Amino acid sequence: MRVLAEVHRRDGYPVNWPDQPAEWLSQTSLLRSWVAGLGGRVVGHVSLSRSGEGDLAPGLWSGRNGTSAAETAVVSRLFVAPEARGHGFGALLIGRAVEESRRRALHPVLDVVASDTAAAALYERLGWERLATVEQRWSPSQLVTVHCYAAAS
Repeated sequence: MRVLAEVHRRDGYPVNWPDQPAEWLSQTSLLRSWVAGLGGRVVGHVSLSRSGEGDLAPGLWSGRNGTSAAETAVVSRLFVAPEARGHGFGALLIGRAVEESRRRALHPVLDVVASDTAAAALYERLGWERLATVEQRWSPSQLVTVHCYAAAS
């Protein structure tokens, strides 16, 4: 929780701080999650889950490929402590999630808020394809622009 709180203070991720951060990290649709460590400290996290309400990328990918959204896995909850950035932890964590997704015969997808330009740049550097940029209503008063990505086949 310490690293997540630090990332939120510095970068605004997650956009809306969860009431129960531990529950947010271990959502009910969770397939698996990983942490990265450095010097005995957790410095990063990523999750892989089944598609849930509000996940746009699974539907976009399945629509393009004539498959079911059930054939996707959502990479989410990715964050790296500010002091650990630039050492490849983000790419390592994403790689683990992609590997597990493929092991399960699922295609990895993700959604990211458009304002998180560093995350979008990382996904694109790793070869992820931007499927669309859409507006998503997170609450009656919050409209958010989201990029939807799929891992390269």
